[in-house]
Amino acid sequence: MNILITRPEPGASATAARLQDLGHHPVLAPCLTITPRSPHLPVAPAAIIITSSQAVPALPVDYQAIPVFCVGDATAARLRDAGFHDILSANGDADDLYRLIVANRRAGSYLLAAGERHGLALAAQLREAGFNVLRRAVYAASPVKALTREARSALTEGEIDVALFYSAETVRAFTRLRPGRTEGIVALALSEAVAAPLRDLPWSAIHVAVAPTEADLLALLK
Repeated sequence: MNILITRPEPGASATAARLQDLGHHPVLAPCLTITPRSPHLPVAPAAIIITSSQAVPALPVDYQAIPVFCVGDATAARLRDAGFHDILSANGDADDLYRLIVANRRAGSYLLAAGERHGLALAAQLREAGFNVLRRAVYAASPVKALTREARSALTEGEIDVALFYSAETVRAFTRLRPGRTEGIVALALSEAVAAPLRDLPWSAIHVAVAPTEADLLALLK
């Protein structure tokens, strides 16, 4: 199958490698550009919270011994690759992450490293539950101005069988780009929140992963 990958790099290339191993033909079409930010970070937080793997490069080396709460399996894998080892992983969404943090409460302040405009609701929830949370925007996600040439050609010619969507923000960026034909494409969404804006475009079908993890998303290909 020809499968469109809309997530930003470096996740897009990692997903492409997994799809190739499964015998599919991935077509890269990142809809967001990730730009690092350099905020002032606390010296030694009691724990770190990240809601996306895009935050991992912003964590300094001297944080590697600090416990990290993360949103899901893909983020946990990137943390391990970066040298972190005390990792508590949720099941792929902010609600699960909140419950995981509350169930493993630690004394001291928490650093929530997130994207601009991201993590605000989670920070508010945790503060209401009595946590001392310092939120820092460590990257910004902005819509791309155009899809890759390969993606535009494949969409125009009706060559895409399946499209993968990982966030509502990505879906909105994809829709604004006014892509080619989508009527014959099956859209696979990481969660119901991601699926909702997909309904603004015509698809052959929309399917939602059982749980918000990439493993469950790719399982829909079977």
